[in-house]
Amino acid sequence: MRSYGVTRDRDVAQCVVLQRGQDMSDVKDRFRQRAWTRGLLAVCVMAVLATGFIAAQSQRQGASAPITIQKQGSFAVGGKVLGDPVKRSLHCDHGYVDYQIPANPRRINLVMWHSAAATAWLNRWDGGEGFQSIFLRRGFPVYIWDGPAVGRANWGCANYTYEAGAGRDQGSFTAWRFGIEYPNWFEGVQFPTKDAEAWNQASRARYLEFDTIENAQMQSDAAAKLMDKIGPSVALTNSAGGMRALLTALKTNNLAAIVMYENVGYLYPTGEGPGVAQTGFGPIEVPLDEFKKLTKIPIQVVWGDNVDKSANYSERLKHSRLFAEKINKYGGKAQVLMLPEAGLKGNTHIPFADMNNVAVADLLSKYLAANGLDKR
Repeated sequence: MRSYGVTRDRDVAQCVVLQRGQDMSDVKDRFRQRAWTRGLLAVCVMAVLATGFIAAQSQRQGASAPITIQKQGSFAVGGKVLGDPVKRSLHCDHGYVDYQIPANPRRINLVMWHSAAATAWLNRWDGGEGFQSIFLRRGFPVYIWDGPAVGRANWGCANYTYEAGAGRDQGSFTAWRFGIEYPNWFEGVQFPTKDAEAWNQASRARYLEFDTIENAQMQSDAAAKLMDKIGPSVALTNSAGGMRALLTALKTNNLAAIVMYENVGYLYPTGEGPGVAQTGFGPIEVPLDEFKKLTKIPIQVVWGDNVDKSANYSERLKHSRLFAEKINKYGGKAQVLMLPEAGLKGNTHIPFADMNNVAVADLLSKYLAANGLDKR
């Protein structure tokens, strides 16, 4: 479709000239003159309508308002080819992204990077609008990313075995901080606790995960190629996705910022980490010159509520504060945002899917604006 966000100012300017009375005495053919005038009037009408529609859309942020999409699609990026490309081959270890670009888009893309499943960015827990729709309404191009070996990019180059494990649903309940133990919900948790279908959908919102440093490096390799393909982008991540985005920032100059929701793995300068054993969730220590690449972009770590009720997340919160301290020590711009301190209560490990996700989105919009990342 035509983007009137690009051309409407020129067209309206032409309309103004016509309305004020343009001298066309040099046009000899009166028929052609009238045809040209009618055509320009049609452009005027379309331009004015488009301008008014886009302006109205920007003011109507409610879920009932339509979303105008200028372009959408999907593609694979990165990866390898095993075997002989002519005789017997396998394309594998690539990432997959689908995208939507709204009318009159902002300059910076939002790449939404999950840790459990892409659906976490698509919907609120009760099926209401997720961050994808919220930020399309706010004018951002939105990319939903599945890293190599995960979800829609699960065509891997290595063999693996899936084992069905009863009890994973209850493990998600605890890991996502809905409560201490299923089915005992935290008081005031931002989840529709009386909605059985919401819990059913949440329980199915999981992919098989590969929480290893090797996988993190492979995912960041593909993500760096994604950023180089689509241009300057902000990575919005959740949980283990955050460490992968940090690694990506070492491999591309097109990562404009990182906002990590409840990140669990961090990078530190060699010898300046938290002094704990490395697991598939980090920490990763890198040479100082590499670490300083992270000081070139704004980074925010966002935490929900009831963190103090989880020994695991309490420790990860300490790591996030140490990470921000190191970034700022070397001239960077990192902050840790506690949602309860910002007035939001009851948020889970996945705040952007919570019942108050519009309020969470408002905080993100404020952060993007403060860092000049919302320009058109």
